[in-house]
Amino acid sequence: MSVIALDTSSSHILDNPAWAALTGPHAHFAERIGHAVRYQQDVAPFHALSDEDDPRAWADLAALVGPGGTAAVRGVTEAATGWEVVRTGHGVQLVDTALRAEPDPEAVRLGPDDVPEILDLVARTEPGPFLPRTVELGTYLGIRHDGRLIALAGGRLHPPGWTEISAVCTDPAHRGRGLATRLVRAVAAGIKERGERPFLHAAAGNANAIRLYESIGFTLRRRTVFSLVRHTGAAALEETA
Repeated sequence: MSVIALDTSSSHILDNPAWAALTGPHAHFAERIGHAVRYQQDVAPFHALSDEDDPRAWADLAALVGPGGTAAVRGVTEAATGWEVVRTGHGVQLVDTALRAEPDPEAVRLGPDDVPEILDLVARTEPGPFLPRTVELGTYLGIRHDGRLIALAGGRLHPPGWTEISAVCTDPAHRGRGLATRLVRAVAAGIKERGERPFLHAAAGNANAIRLYESIGFTLRRRTVFSLVRHTGAAALEETA
């Protein structure tokens, strides 16, 4: 599977989307020390560094999580001194290039009262992390059958000018009906109404999901890596004059 080169400048905002979101539109969800930032811990599990090659950013992240603390960061395969990589997963980032966005008459807006149902559906389908306040990050839409939530999608990371579509999932008993595609289109309609552009992430090994997203108008932009790192407390940044 090849990557089509779109906006591949090293300084492109989607190369570090969590940092761009947490220092921009999602700043009110942020806990930040200098060059390191994370979402409030009941909102989302993501951390970000201004530059993963900058020792100052790692020192700030250490101060943010404390000795023994963990952080979920992108673009890191070898941690800095004083850190260890606990586990690593490979993913892909896709951007909207030809998606037909349209509202869905059956889609309903989900909010805090729906969180128990959302968490149940997420636990059974595993589309990615979803915490009790993730629903506050953007517009989450669902489809119900006989009053029960059977499909879900919504907006998560929000770098300026972009919104990530995430938590795309369908109850196994209702798959094959195009519900996920309908919700992706509906979420995208709201994103585009704001003058923004949709993007999303998928596990690199999830070929079925990637094929689906490409078939409805997303283009693979880049491959990426996500790692859980732990602060060992073994070293501190030495200040130099």
